[in-house]
Amino acid sequence: MFARIDPDKFSTLIEINTLINSNYGDATSLLTQILESATRLTEGEASSLVLKNEEDGKLYFEIALGPKGRDVKKFSLNPGEGIAGWVAQHGQSLIVNDVETDSRFYESISKSIGFPTYSILAVPMLVRDRCVGVLEIINKRGMKYFTQDDLQWLEIFAVQAAIAIENARYLERAREEIGYLRDQIGTDRGYHVMVAESPDIREKLELIERVAKTDSSVLILGESGVGKELFAEQVHLKSPRRAKPFVRVNCAALPEGLLESELFGHVKGAFTDAVQNRRGRFELADGGTIFLDEIGDLPLKLQAKLLRVLQQKTFERVGSSDTVNVDVRIVAATNREIDALVKKGEFRSDLYYRLNVLPIYVPPLRQRKEDIPALAEFFLKKFCRETKKQLSGFTDGAIELMLSYAWPGNVRELENAVERAVVIAKEGAIGARDLLIGSGSPERDEYRGKSLKEALTIFKKHFITSALDEHRWNQTETARMLDIQRTYLSRLIKELGIAAHKE
Repeated sequence: MFARIDPDKFSTLIEINTLINSNYGDATSLLTQILESATRLTEGEASSLVLKNEEDGKLYFEIALGPKGRDVKKFSLNPGEGIAGWVAQHGQSLIVNDVETDSRFYESISKSIGFPTYSILAVPMLVRDRCVGVLEIINKRGMKYFTQDDLQWLEIFAVQAAIAIENARYLERAREEIGYLRDQIGTDRGYHVMVAESPDIREKLELIERVAKTDSSVLILGESGVGKELFAEQVHLKSPRRAKPFVRVNCAALPEGLLESELFGHVKGAFTDAVQNRRGRFELADGGTIFLDEIGDLPLKLQAKLLRVLQQKTFERVGSSDTVNVDVRIVAATNREIDALVKKGEFRSDLYYRLNVLPIYVPPLRQRKEDIPALAEFFLKKFCRETKKQLSGFTDGAIELMLSYAWPGNVRELENAVERAVVIAKEGAIGARDLLIGSGSPERDEYRGKSLKEALTIFKKHFITSALDEHRWNQTETARMLDIQRTYLSRLIKELGIAAHKE
C-alpha cells in the first residue's frame, strides 16, 4: 500500500476515471492524458504507451512523450524484445534503475534517437489477464531511482489505460456493427451505401443537402458507372419526402409502348395484354420521388407527356381519358450530352430546361482518386461477407495499381474488379495480380511486335469485351454506351471473334 495518499495523484485519478466513464469518444486523447499524468506523477523524463499486435505479437509505440517522442514512434519491438517486450510477455511489472546491468535492456532505440536511458519503469496493461500493451516511464528526473510507490501508481494508470483501450475497441466494433446494420437496412429498402472521401464528392453532397429541401427537378450528369443513382437516392433521403416512396425507372430498358404504360399505368383493355387496371410508376411515387435514369433515351412522344407532369402534376393512364393528379418530385440522370440532343431535335428544349433546374455533375472516378481506396475497402468487406472469405485488405502494390488505373467503367468497374479479386485471392491481402487491371492485365503483352492495324484490332476486341462485361452482355445497353448502332456492335462481335454470351 501507499505510504500516504498524495492529493494531486488522487485528484488526477478521479479526473481520468470520470473521463473513462463518460461518453468521451477520443481514445487517443484519453490515452495521451493518462500517459501525461503518469509521467508527471512519477517524475519521468519521457514515456511511451506500447500496444501489442494480436496477429504478429509485435509491440508498437502508439504514444510516445518526451524530447524524442516522434522518433520513438518509428520503432517496434519483437515479442519478448527489450524490457517492454519482457513485461508484455510475462505480464509482470519491472523497475530497472540501472539499465546497463540488465540483459533485457534493448539499447538500439536509445542509441538511434540519441536519448540516453538510465532507468525504466514498465507495467503491463491487462484486460482479463491478457496483456494488451505496456506503459513505460523513462528516466526519473534528477537522476533519482524509481520506487515501489511509483510502480504502484503506474499500475493504477495502466489499469485505466487498459479500460480505455478496451472501451475504444468495443466502441469501434459497435460502430462497425451499427454501420453494417444501417447499410443493411438501407440495402433492404433498395438504397445503396454512399462512400465519399474526395473533396469534390463531399462538395456535391453538401450541394444536395441544400437542393433536397426544395421540390425543384434535379438533373444528374456523368459518365456511365459513376454512381448517378446513388446521388439521386441522396436527394430523396435528405428531402422532406424521405418517408415516402423512391421509385426508379430506367428509360432505356423498355420499348416505347411498354415504357408509357410503365410510367403512367393503363386501364383494362387499353392493349392486348392489359387484362386489368394497373397503376404506373408516377402513381406509385405519389408523395415521394421518381428517379428517371437514362432520361436522354426517352422517346419524344413521352417527353411531351412528362413535360405536362412537370408543369401541371397531371396525366392520363394509357387507354383512359380520366386525369390523374400526383405530387412527385422528379430526379433525372443521363450519361449523354443533352445539349447536343436538343440541337439535333432528339430532346425537347422545354423539357430540358424544366429538368435542368438544379444540375449536378458527378465526376468520373479517375478525377477523384481519394475515393478509390475507400470504395475498394467497402466492396472488399461486402464481397468477403457474401463469399464468407477472410481477406485482410489490399497490398501496397494493389492500392498503387488501383490509383494509377484510369477506370473507364468508373465505380461499377471497380466493384467488378474487387469482386473478381475476392474470388481469385486465396488468403491474406489482395495483390495487384488478383485485380486483373492495367499493367497486370494478361493481354498487355499482345501488342508487342504488332503493326498499328493489328494492335488496333486487339484493342477493339478487349475494349468491346470489357464494355460487354460491364453491361452484363446486354448488346443494346453496350451499343448505347459506345454510341454505335446495335447492328454494328453485333457485326464487330462476329468480325473480332468475341466469344458470344447470352444476353
